Amino acid sequence: MVEYGNAVDQGSKAAGQGSGVGSGGADLGAGAVNFVNDTVDQVAALPPGMLLLLAVVVLAGLYFLRRAL
Repeated sequence: MVEYGNAVDQGSKAAGQGSGVGSGGADLGAGAVNFVNDTVDQVAALPPGMLLLLAVVVLAGLYFLRRAL
């Protein structure tokens, strides 16, 4: 693709294929943020009955956890 001016772009892709020490650190943070964002979106999309059931299950779990400790 040199004739279309992509020689610099292709060269930088080839040079950046190796992985160095500490690579991927930003991906972990982005993955955590995406996980929280997706979870909030899924909970927000639940119907009211399911939200009530979820709240009861979470509160019951916290109650039993407190009793166990």
